[in-house]
Amino acid sequence: MTIEDATITTVRDAAAPPAPRRGAGRGRKAATTAGLQAILLEAVAAQATPADVDRVREALAFAVEAHSDQRRASGEPYVTHPIAVAITLAELGLDTTAIQAGLLHDVPEDTDTDLAEIEDRFGPEVAHLVDGVTKLSKFSTHSHEERQAENIRKMFLAMADDIRVVLIKLADRLHNMRTLGALPPEKQTRIARQTLEIYAPLAERLGIWQMKWELEDLAFKALEPDRYRELVGNLDTRRRHRESYVQRAIDELTPELEKAGIQADLNGRPKHIYSIWRKMQRKGASFGEIYDVYAIRLLVDDVKDCYAALGVVHSIWRPIPGQFDDYIAVPKSNGYQSLHTAVIALEGNPLEIQIRTHAMHAISEVGIAAHWRYKEGSRSERAYDAKLAWLRQLMDWQREVADATEFVEGIKLDIFQDQVFVFTPKGEVKDLPAGATPLDFAYRIHTDVGHRCIGAKVNNRLVPLDYRLRNGDIVEIVTTKGEHGPSRDWMSVVRTSHAREKIRQWFKKQERSENIVHGRDALDRELRRLARTSLKVIGHDRVAEIAKAYAYDSVDDFYAAIGYGAVGAQQVVTRLGVVDDTAQDTLPSIAPPQSTVRTGGVRVKGVGDLLVRFGGCCHPIPGDPIVGFITRGKGVTVHLRSCATVIGEREVSRLVDVEWEVAPAQTYPIAIIVEAQDRTGLLNDITQIVAEQKVNILAASLGVTPDNTARVKATLQVASVSQLARVMGRIEQLKGVTSVQRDVG
Repeated sequence: MTIEDATITTVRDAAAPPAPRRGAGRGRKAATTAGLQAILLEAVAAQATPADVDRVREALAFAVEAHSDQRRASGEPYVTHPIAVAITLAELGLDTTAIQAGLLHDVPEDTDTDLAEIEDRFGPEVAHLVDGVTKLSKFSTHSHEERQAENIRKMFLAMADDIRVVLIKLADRLHNMRTLGALPPEKQTRIARQTLEIYAPLAERLGIWQMKWELEDLAFKALEPDRYRELVGNLDTRRRHRESYVQRAIDELTPELEKAGIQADLNGRPKHIYSIWRKMQRKGASFGEIYDVYAIRLLVDDVKDCYAALGVVHSIWRPIPGQFDDYIAVPKSNGYQSLHTAVIALEGNPLEIQIRTHAMHAISEVGIAAHWRYKEGSRSERAYDAKLAWLRQLMDWQREVADATEFVEGIKLDIFQDQVFVFTPKGEVKDLPAGATPLDFAYRIHTDVGHRCIGAKVNNRLVPLDYRLRNGDIVEIVTTKGEHGPSRDWMSVVRTSHAREKIRQWFKKQERSENIVHGRDALDRELRRLARTSLKVIGHDRVAEIAKAYAYDSVDDFYAAIGYGAVGAQQVVTRLGVVDDTAQDTLPSIAPPQSTVRTGGVRVKGVGDLLVRFGGCCHPIPGDPIVGFITRGKGVTVHLRSCATVIGEREVSRLVDVEWEVAPAQTYPIAIIVEAQDRTGLLNDITQIVAEQKVNILAASLGVTPDNTARVKATLQVASVSQLARVMGRIEQLKGVTSVQRDVG
């Protein structure tokens, strides 16, 4: 647990704190620590032996004593947190060892008790799990973002060794989200965003749906409180009608199932706030247009009854085309199995129906945790290992990635995005992130298959290598037998970090001189594109300084690293601008238009507070290399170092060194020019990418030349050069785009 997660303060001889507002379980209230303890012991006793209950009781007493003088930010006794974590683990059906570790997971980090004492008292296995969780917050770097990235990377390493580590961490995060209101707003936002980006998708990947939904709803509530309340109000307003409608649908369906000899349990399926919101955003629809607000779950005894029930449903109500998914025949990568269909039911209203066996439903609720719940039964170690195949693949890849931030971005892309399921010609199922290409598929099969790829067939038809794979595609890779290697252009084609890293490694092994030339050209091109400057202007000494910051002894080694992809040219442009991009996590999801008059965010080196304004000729933004120009009566005007205004200035004494403040909190209007082959939907694709990066478009215009070249000029509201670089890089990958340049007038 990190310190911000713990929300901990130490209080000596404090008065009795107020009663907790929320208990450990969903909707459960616990007035006292003793009440929570009783709930925990009852949950353990329901599934464990008396000896196991005694082991939990011993760990519970130890945790209570260790945290006796501590309070959470809310004023509650701190020990309520580890007890709540342990209750969640017990509800998931985890073993006694994991529950003990859940109780003790904060002891070494937040008290004077060390890990050795825990090992002496509770054994090496408990200590190993506690250590796995505790290590997550032991790493320290200069940047909060880098520290968080290292924490997440360490969690995955510990998780690969023992999956119970991450289950404890998920339970820890769930309780912190339930009690998030005690933290300052900025911490609530940061933790909620990380929950949405990492922990909720991780719970989904492990198949723990009950935890996934609650984490998402709690994070959404913190990030978008107004929209959350609006949706809750809409659901409450329609609740009576919705419950009545679902019950009438069940009453109509039940006798038809009985006629077919199918014994089934039917009930209304609760809809989760965040899932409704995402569907509204994805479809551009209002709340009233979301069809699966009406939903039924149908549970039967065996698989044949699932398909028989599906036939009954489709015989009485008309199915909606394109709304059927068979996750029984092709389970999701986390083991989830169910039939999903949507039909036009009573009064012409759409109705979503899920059909699965009771066993499938039990597994869907607790996911990988079912390994402990059913490990003495029919569930084999092989099935357990299969569910974690993606984790082994992730660990294989991470050993090749030195930078923790890149690793975290990679797992967001490769592991936590929506998945597509495609087939090899032999019928094997491969899961890839949405948007993956045949090249990603080739590298997933084998590195050598990727390197020797010269073409691809999808459903027995030749497709380009940048074709986006879809669910159910049958993919065949065409390879050459001779010597062959990847093209540098493939770096912009592949979508998975695994494939990108394999391509980088190939180029790293190529001729050093070629990589040096390519790296120098790539950096010079990015400097000209993003900052309207060049390597000649920056100078060899400045590049050498940055090379050392990246741990390269020589400039040539640094250029070679850029050439084979170990260092991104856009990252270097940002570093050349003095500071890293530290403002991104504070950007609102929808930023209001701001004035183009900007002050602050820059300081004159060695001088106190001076009036600072920005040159309208070159529009500098945080991360750009800048210089100040003393303007009579108007303070200091900030320009790009490459701006013609200052390059041609004869009065050199009026130029002063300036630098960006460490954490700029403003946004800046910056114009870019996109040139592309004109096609339907081009402008829509550009605006969608800009929106995904949480950037506003202040103005946009489109012109088309006689040779069918489209020229889009857009003014974006960005916070730094690295954010601008990300947007431009994504636009550059669009079909038909030939160039993306910053326009400095």
